Amino acid sequence: SFFELTMMPWIETSYRGLITENTDEVLLDPPLVALDKDAPVPYAGEICAFRVYGLDAPFEAVVLNRTSGEGQLRAHRPIDCEHQREYTFIIQAHDCGGGPGGTGGKRSHKAVVHVQVGDVNEFSPVFSSLEYSGSVLEGRVYDSILQVQATDEDCSPQYSQICNYQITTEDTPFAIDRNGNIRNTESLSFDTQPHYEISVTAFDCGQKKAKHSATVHIHVKPICKPGWRGWTKRVDYEPGIGSKQLFPKMHLETCEGAVSSVQTTVELQTRHIGKGCDRETYSEKSLQKLCGASSGSTDLLPAPSAAFNWTASLMTDGGRDSDLIYRFDGRQAANIPDWITPQNLTDQFTIATWMKHGPSPGLRGEKETLLCNSDKTEMNRHHYSLYVHNCRLVFLLRRDFTQGDSFRPAEFHWKLEQICDKEWHYYVINVEFPVVALYVDGVTYDPYLVTDDWPIHSSQIDVQLTVGACWQGGEVSKARFTQHFRGSLSGLTLRPGKIESQKVISCLQACKEGLDITSLESMDKGIKFHFNPAQSVLVMEGEDLEQVNTALRKVSYINSRQFPTPGTRRIHISTTVQCFGEDVCISIPDIEAIVMVMQPSEPRITITGAEQLNMPASDLALGLLLFRDLHIFSTVTKSDGIVPNTGVLDEMVHNLDYCDILVLGEELKKGLESLHLPRSALLGKHLDYTNSTTGMSIYGVDSMSHYAQVIRQVRFQSLRTGMSARSFRVSCSELNGRYTSNQFTLQVRESDKFISSTYCIAALCSSTVTDCSPSVSLMLYYPLLPCSSVVTTPMDPHRAGAIWVVDHSQHCSNTDIVVVVC
Repeated sequence: SFFELTMMPWIETSYRGLITENTDEVLLDPPLVALDKDAPVPYAGEICAFRVYGLDAPFEAVVLNRTSGEGQLRAHRPIDCEHQREYTFIIQAHDCGGGPGGTGGKRSHKAVVHVQVGDVNEFSPVFSSLEYSGSVLEGRVYDSILQVQATDEDCSPQYSQICNYQITTEDTPFAIDRNGNIRNTESLSFDTQPHYEISVTAFDCGQKKAKHSATVHIHVKPICKPGWRGWTKRVDYEPGIGSKQLFPKMHLETCEGAVSSVQTTVELQTRHIGKGCDRETYSEKSLQKLCGASSGSTDLLPAPSAAFNWTASLMTDGGRDSDLIYRFDGRQAANIPDWITPQNLTDQFTIATWMKHGPSPGLRGEKETLLCNSDKTEMNRHHYSLYVHNCRLVFLLRRDFTQGDSFRPAEFHWKLEQICDKEWHYYVINVEFPVVALYVDGVTYDPYLVTDDWPIHSSQIDVQLTVGACWQGGEVSKARFTQHFRGSLSGLTLRPGKIESQKVISCLQACKEGLDITSLESMDKGIKFHFNPAQSVLVMEGEDLEQVNTALRKVSYINSRQFPTPGTRRIHISTTVQCFGEDVCISIPDIEAIVMVMQPSEPRITITGAEQLNMPASDLALGLLLFRDLHIFSTVTKSDGIVPNTGVLDEMVHNLDYCDILVLGEELKKGLESLHLPRSALLGKHLDYTNSTTGMSIYGVDSMSHYAQVIRQVRFQSLRTGMSARSFRVSCSELNGRYTSNQFTLQVRESDKFISSTYCIAALCSSTVTDCSPSVSLMLYYPLLPCSSVVTTPMDPHRAGAIWVVDHSQHCSNTDIVVVVC
């Protein structure tokens, strides 16, 4: 019996356990149970404790039931799989010994415990780098361009391994496999897209997604193809900046081919802008004044009006930024009235016009008449005409016998590409008989063929001047037009008695926009370059490739208009490369780009001044200055860059081209009412005017200050009695109506109130003079407008003068001031 009481507890020799990280209960296999053969003896047969041996083992064992010996293994601090994945330690059971105090207790043998830590998927995949870069050669498909890699800090294979990669950018020609290898799914083109940026994410085997995606840059390397590099397809141009370089980083790639010369042509294509260029759109008369053209020209294609009604039936080509363009389709023509037609052309005269013309299929044998002077009745003789025939320009000038009876030049022919290239060109024919010179866009051309003829016999038949066709008035059953023109005309003028200088002709056709070369003085001497007259085509040639590259970088666009027409201008660049010993060795693709001219800040033209005048009839009879305090100024809104759609007003100086003074209501009564403007008011200014019973029109390109000075000198005279009121409206324009002012209205009323009192406000002549008698005075009269009240200070006989204060703040009826000088 004593032997049995000294039996040791028994446990398994080894245990295997599993604990999930961040929990404290360990699942043991087999379960922790200690047996003692001293049972059922109290205390000796019971299990009092389990002891864990191992310094780094964060576990403890507790007894759940002393009698049955059941126990449980627990962690006494948090378990982290990533810190330690498994533990091995010793466990031993103790019985309770001889009594409640546990003295004399026996211990079991030591059992080995292996505890494995179960993983929790608490970490997301992390890429080894957030930026990856790779490159491909265009035209090739790769099995692998580059490999991305992500890791996971979880401890178990299930959660620490990366099971999948995924491209999150949509519609990309790339794919990625489970190992992170990226490949392209189709061949790539450098010209289409030289660079791709895609996003990639990763998933661990527990399907946990990476918190941060990786960015992958894939660059497409071009297969070396000869051509221009470093240029952009669009260049934005802000009005007012002057000259702007088009391709500042441009260079020619020859793929290491040795070249002997390079020729490049840069062409600015503006055929859709007005007359083929962004010109100032003033009227033809205004332009002639600005350029110093001779006076006396007749505008054969004016804007339709009541007085100039022969162009009303012609087709106008609108939407050209106020350029007045007439389009002829082979059916339109106009008879010029006799009172407009210049009579008796001398040996000197000029015909000028803008023309856009192209070949007419199936009509090569027909003449197309721009201008024709022919018999009005009985016969069909052409006295002079300008026409196109088979893409040749022909000028016919038949003399009559009163000017001589010899065989003389009568027909002048020019054959030029411009006549049928469907582009706008400015044509001027200067006649100094028998010499006839043609200017096209400012460049002179001699006729290639001159045909002589006899003079026309004198007759009493009237002639008819026509535009767009020739009048056939005789030898036909019904008079009609023939030889119709097919094309567009603008600004057709005829100036008898004088010819224009080349300087004036160049000014009239000058373009406000074109190609330019910045820092021309730094251009290498090895570069040859040539501009066409309109500066829309530039040809450059050089033998050194680097010099050519440098020269092309200096090519600029310039637009000197203050308010240029917004929109696109196309740029076309063609290049020819020659190699040593060969004609052409490398083919260089042409370049198509655009210059985008941005919308200019539009001006606001404002007219201010007194809006009401009250005048006695006597003043109206003498003539009243209507607009003595009129002012014209202009502002433009510029964005302040802080608040959208708001701006600050900046005052600006620019030109006007007409101001109209319109009589409101009934027209002026002839003989009783009239407007007057002295000719002296126009001296030194580019201005002229017309006057009628409906108002006055002042026109010409000049400054706002000059316009204001002239308008201030316009007088209104009225001899009518009982006139209650007259109203006048002033409005001004710039660029042929593109920008217009406010409509300023002035009302003039006849006043029946005369001087009610006389203010003696002059200085005393001497201290001995005590009265100021009007009978010995010189009375100086001046009406003050608007009505003013006069305040005088008490006169001091010891002062040399009196103080006169004019107070404009009060509004009253008309007051007259008499200054009395003693």
